[in-house]
Amino acid sequence: MLMTRSLILVLLLTALPAAAGETLPGGSVESLLAVARENSADLRMARLEAEAARERIQPAGALPDPVLRIELENITKNGSRSATLSPSGVGDSKYTLMQPLPFWGKRDLKREVASAEAEQAAARTADTWSEVANRIKTLYAQYWLTGQTLKLVRENIALTRQLEQIAQVRYAAGLAAQQDAIRAQLERSSMDSELLGMESEYRQLAGFINAMLARDNRAALAEPAALRPLPAVLEAERLNERLRAANPLLGAEKARVDGAGKSRELAYRNRYPDFTLGVAPMQVGNKVDAWSLMVEMNLPLQQATRRSQERESERMLEAATARQEALGHRLHGELAGTLANLEAARGTEQITRDRLLPQAELTFKSALAGYESGKVDFATLLDAQRQIRNARLALLRTQASQQMRLADLERLLGEDL
Repeated sequence: MLMTRSLILVLLLTALPAAAGETLPGGSVESLLAVARENSADLRMARLEAEAARERIQPAGALPDPVLRIELENITKNGSRSATLSPSGVGDSKYTLMQPLPFWGKRDLKREVASAEAEQAAARTADTWSEVANRIKTLYAQYWLTGQTLKLVRENIALTRQLEQIAQVRYAAGLAAQQDAIRAQLERSSMDSELLGMESEYRQLAGFINAMLARDNRAALAEPAALRPLPAVLEAERLNERLRAANPLLGAEKARVDGAGKSRELAYRNRYPDFTLGVAPMQVGNKVDAWSLMVEMNLPLQQATRRSQERESERMLEAATARQEALGHRLHGELAGTLANLEAARGTEQITRDRLLPQAELTFKSALAGYESGKVDFATLLDAQRQIRNARLALLRTQASQQMRLADLERLLGEDL
């Protein structure tokens, strides 16, 4: 029984790290985005502001609160007694209930202005998420690149050890100079120093990612496993259409233009008076013996002030329209530039994968065979090793660059491709 319990405990302890690793974010960009959608403080702030803006819609179109006025007249009974505040003890008491009524259409316009502001807040929330997602996707690409570079540096360190052993064997046999082994050791020392720097950068990127996820900067992350697949075809015209339809900033500017248009209509509607309706029972002694009705309205006589407000609303509408147009031009320009960079990175990857890397591999194999046979020197062999290493690193960089450009495209579109 004791052995059985011990075996179960060992199995559980062995399984715990694997289970924990399965739940750690970082293996894919999707796992990071899922955590950020729940934990991001920036996104939570934008959501709360959007909710607050939605709550302003109903009050904007509501009627103002009614007003109750109580008037006690002749509180000394023509001087025949001391003053009193009792409604039944004064000469007469008047109770006036008044309800302000804005001119027809003003409440609807105020509600529509508030709705446009709520739409702007909702669009800003979408833009905040696009920005957060873009930063996470970019950080993940850098995180993946650094992780792959670490693996490449470690592989090159192991390869350099093998080259050093070959050089030592040839030196022992009198076929090469001792300087070859020393060169291999210097190369390995240089790569050991580079490895330390890459490990530090890897930890820094992990800390940045944790900060984006509102986690402790020392919290564990899974090793980046793979990059997202790239779209096979990206048509510029179709992307421009999606940008016009889905970009959050353009959506916010459209709502701003709509709100400015409603504000202009409201400014012109202020030419007409607002009303106040009231009813007033009058109490004498202990009974109500008379009723009064009242209608009150303001007189919009300050025409210079209103004309200035109308011109202000016109200029605000024109400014909002110009801002929307300028933003559209800028975003379409950024889209064209980002798409061109993505296509360039894709072409560079193809050249590196299909031509540069195979050529570097052949050069290294030829140099290694030549060194072993004594036809080339050790410096040539090290140079061939650097070429294949640089080719592999260039391939990794172009792959990470494509992911960053893809993230920029999705940031502009406001949605994933």
